[in-house]
Amino acid sequence: MAGEASDRKPFISKKIDKFFKGLADAWNFVKRFWQEVFLPPYEFKEVIHQCYRIGVESLPLISLTGFIVGIVFTNQSRPSLSEFGATSWLPSLISIAVVRAMGPLVTALIAAGKVGSSIGAEIGSMKVTEQIDAMEVSATNPFKFLVVTRVIATTFMIPILVMYTDFVALIGSFLNVNANELVSLSTFFVQVFESVSFLDIWSSVLKSLLFGFTIGIVGCYKGYNSSKGTEGVGRAANSAVVISMFLIFIEELLALQIVNAIRGM
Repeated sequence: MAGEASDRKPFISKKIDKFFKGLADAWNFVKRFWQEVFLPPYEFKEVIHQCYRIGVESLPLISLTGFIVGIVFTNQSRPSLSEFGATSWLPSLISIAVVRAMGPLVTALIAAGKVGSSIGAEIGSMKVTEQIDAMEVSATNPFKFLVVTRVIATTFMIPILVMYTDFVALIGSFLNVNANELVSLSTFFVQVFESVSFLDIWSSVLKSLLFGFTIGIVGCYKGYNSSKGTEGVGRAANSAVVISMFLIFIEELLALQIVNAIRGM
């Protein structure tokens, strides 16, 4: 029987068949998550622990990245605006760019590299060392304990990190604007909040939820289905980062089209 299965001709080609089989496995993995997330037992302690690891332990990197993004984007935008004598519009320009796109996108990409790879490597190493099998033998649901908790944590912590990144980026932008145009803190943030609408804020939050879910589910899927051996763990961590970043860009593009369509109504 095994020989017959191995000799079976591919439907299209081996690579294409493998690709569609991977899509089917990923769909079943996501479907299983939505089935498990509402069923008891609920691993609240593990969710809180993962929220701490994903959120608090990412603050130093997120803080530095957001601060640099605010300063660099302000410096890059100043020459273009100064040609038209419109440097007073810098706070408005920075706030729109950061809240609408740069904050969620930069945070999600940093989290995909740090959190996604960590989840893929951690679950992958547990798969390789057969700890997941041991959990099943001991009457513990490894999918709920390992996958559901991490996906919930990433889904809810990424929006919080995005709001924090927005704030830090605006602080970095203010310091740059204050040093060059001598704009006060109150004047800067008045222009910031006048330029940002509720649609911008809600679209940023909803995108962040989607980004967080993507990072969590991809990292867990690649780790949970990693191959045997240490090489498989490395491959799982690497592919979790690459696929997460690719999907984040696709989701950003689709979200931009939807939000622009709503804004144009």
